[in-house]
Amino acid sequence: MRILHTMLRVGNMQRSVNFYTEVMGMKLLRSTDRPEQKYSLAFVGFGAEDAQAVIELTYNYGVDSYELGNAYGHIAIEVPDAYKTCETVKAKGGIVSREAGPVKGGNTVIAFVQDPDGYKIELIERK
Repeated sequence: MRILHTMLRVGNMQRSVNFYTEVMGMKLLRSTDRPEQKYSLAFVGFGAEDAQAVIELTYNYGVDSYELGNAYGHIAIEVPDAYKTCETVKAKGGIVSREAGPVKGGNTVIAFVQDPDGYKIELIERK
């Protein structure tokens, strides 16, 4: 068994695809539009779906925002250099909500960025 994907509902598909591909460096792996069911899907990730978990972006026609609620935490992504990744995200118009630095009580370097719909993404620096 393995985790296949995490699904996020988004308010604007193109804006979200642009964020995950252009700002975060993922690839658009596949997409589909289902007009009869009034939704579109896009799968993004750093590699092929048969090898690693990806993110499924779901746009429901006519819904441009969602309440994130207080149960959702974040997606975590390993990066080689959290400081450099934060600078890249900011340079490409992304939001860094917690600058890179050691986690409280430890020495692992982390940072948080936010996607256009407000979902948090933790960047964890590879040791």
